[in-house]
Amino acid sequence: MRFLRIHHAVPGALLLAGATLLSGPALAAGSDFQYVGQDDRVHGLTSPRRCVEAEGGGARAVTNGTGSSATLFEGPRCSGRILRVLRPGEVGQVRPYFASVRFSVTG
Repeated sequence: MRFLRIHHAVPGALLLAGATLLSGPALAAGSDFQYVGQDDRVHGLTSPRRCVEAEGGGARAVTNGTGSSATLFEGPRCSGRILRVLRPGEVGQVRPYFASVRFSVTG
């Protein structure tokens, strides 16, 4: 399994409904889903569930370290065109950007 770890020196931390969004040292500690945003910041989600907005507009490198598939959508609230589906453990690139991501329900 390959994981992309994005540089730990990026500052900031936010809390989203359904998931915790982290960056910087906390990100290196183990975010389950990571991406670089259009804002050039590293974003990470811990224990994401259902549909989550991509804070900063998800772009470029994406890592799905969750146990669920991650479906990347062009629009907010998991609407619009599906841009890519990342299997658990998959690393990839997304261009130009995604606005939201839905995690499959497991369990």
